[in-house]
Amino acid sequence: APESLMQALEDLDYLAALDNDGNLSEFGIIMSEFPLDPQLSKALLASCEFECVDEMLTIAAMVTAPSCFLHAPPGTEEIALTCWHRFSHPAGDHCTLINVFNAFKAATANPTDPGNNEKWCRDYFLSCSALSMAEMIRAELVEIMKRIELPISEPDFGSEENLLSIKKALLSGYFMHIARDVDGSGNYLMLTHKQVAQLHPCSSYYNTRRIPEWVLFHEFSISEGNSIRVISEISPHLFAELVPQYYFSNLPPSESKDILQEVINHLAPVSAMKEEQE
Repeated sequence: APESLMQALEDLDYLAALDNDGNLSEFGIIMSEFPLDPQLSKALLASCEFECVDEMLTIAAMVTAPSCFLHAPPGTEEIALTCWHRFSHPAGDHCTLINVFNAFKAATANPTDPGNNEKWCRDYFLSCSALSMAEMIRAELVEIMKRIELPISEPDFGSEENLLSIKKALLSGYFMHIARDVDGSGNYLMLTHKQVAQLHPCSSYYNTRRIPEWVLFHEFSISEGNSIRVISEISPHLFAELVPQYYFSNLPPSESKDILQEVINHLAPVSAMKEEQE
């Protein structure tokens, strides 16, 4: 549809993938080397700047592959949730996916016993085929990174600095996927379309006492009960620091936008002072 095409072009423009004539920019050409959604491609390239490439490669592979969480058979839902909770990361679902992938790699490190892969996955209600596919996608992405001579930083998952870098890289690509809990009960209003969504049941925040106010989400699904899937908590300050101003100015008016505008106004004198010092 023409509307969809225009929206896609607008999104590519926000991601700096197009030049003033509507052709691919130099950055856009590099983005197009990756068989990924543009936002994910941008986040992966941003990870080179923030030195969290190893972790972003895993996230990109895990969100591109089918969901690794299996539908638990009737009567075993609570057991499945308990199993999945072992991988939960306080920073959110993106880091939880890294935990799942790393645990899978560690548990299936013995190539002489492939049956162990299936058993380990069954024990944790995880899809062995999805995790194996994520492993292959990640290896392909590594090859592309090497071919176009992009730096791959050393793994540093878990450190405070690394977790902040991961969120910065994600925000560089997914600043259009931000939502705010407007009433403290998990009703998330998306900034871009002003639709209300709920947390997906597979989220590590689902059915927990701590519901983050501001989140970045990977995708929005109408078919799964207007839910946002693969989410991580972010701060308004971090969003204000990384969002392109021309994208932010085009957002529809809302209370959330007003809150973010206050943060941006507060940050403006600070950034001006930094520029002056530099």
